[in-house]
Amino acid sequence: MKYIDLHCDSATVCFDKGYALSNGSLHVNLQKLGTSECFAQCFAIFTDGANARDKFEEYYNFFSASVRQYRLTLADCFHTLISPQQKPCAILTVENLGFTEGNEEEIVALKDRGVLMASLVWNNENDLAYPNGSAGGLKPAGRKTVELLDELKIIVDLSHLSDGGTDEILKNRKIPTIASHSNARAVCNVPRNLTDKQIKSIADCGGVIGVNFCKKFLGEGDPFDCVLRHLKHLINIGGEDVVAFGSDFDGIPTVDGLEGCEKMPALIRYIWDNLGARVTDKLCFENFARVLKEVRP
Repeated sequence: MKYIDLHCDSATVCFDKGYALSNGSLHVNLQKLGTSECFAQCFAIFTDGANARDKFEEYYNFFSASVRQYRLTLADCFHTLISPQQKPCAILTVENLGFTEGNEEEIVALKDRGVLMASLVWNNENDLAYPNGSAGGLKPAGRKTVELLDELKIIVDLSHLSDGGTDEILKNRKIPTIASHSNARAVCNVPRNLTDKQIKSIADCGGVIGVNFCKKFLGEGDPFDCVLRHLKHLINIGGEDVVAFGSDFDGIPTVDGLEGCEKMPALIRYIWDNLGARVTDKLCFENFARVLKEVRP
C-alpha cells in the first residue's frame, strides 16, 4: 500500500558521510523506497550549532542535486504530490529554523526553494524558541516566524518544540499544523511526546501527527505493537484524521523489526489487520494529503 512518511534525516546523513541517496546502508534509500511502495518521503534538512547557515546551504545544494540526478518529483504542493509522475516523490522540509534568526528574507526564500514544512527548533534553545523539556515557549522572533510561515503556506512543524511553545501556537489555531515525528506522552512519558491536550488541539485545527519509530519515544515492547498502541491512543484522543507516519529513519538508532523503510509494508499490513482498511488508508496517505490540499493546493 502506498504511504507518505513525514520525516527522515537521510539527506543530511548522506551529505555528512559522503553517501549518495542510493546508498544501501541507509534506513531510507531510493531502491528501498521504491520496493516499499512509498508514495512520498519527506527529507528534512537539519542544522544546529555553529555555521548552521552555511551547513544549510550545503545540505540544500546536495538535496537539489540529488533530486535532479535521480529525476525525482519534488512535491511542493498538493497538485505536484498527486501528479502522474515518477514515484516516490521527494518533499523538502526543514528541521530547526534557528539558523535564520527570524530573518524574513531567509524564510521567504525557503518557499522559493520548495520547502513545504518547517520546525522552529531542535533540542537546543535558539533565537526563535525553547525545545522540548524546557520551561520556555516562543520568543518574539519565533512568533513572527510562525506568522510568516502561515502567510507563506509553509506548514508549521511542532516536533521538538517545548510544551509552552506548542500550546501557544495551538491556542485557537485554525490553520492545520503538523507534529512530523512525535508520539503520545500518555503511552510513553517523555517530553518529546505530545500531551493529550496537544493531540486534541492538533486534531481540532485539522492537523496530523506522524508516529516516530525511535524506541525511546515508542516505549518497551515489540515495535509493531508499540506503534499500534500510540496510533490507538492518538485516534482515541484526536480521531482517525490525526494519524500519519513520521519514522525519523536515519535520525534514530536501528529498531529491531523496523530497521528501515523496507519494513513498512509489513508494518502497514499489521496495522491493517488491527485497525482496518479505512484507518490504514487515512494513516498512510489521506490525512497528510488532506492537510496539503488545504494549506498548499
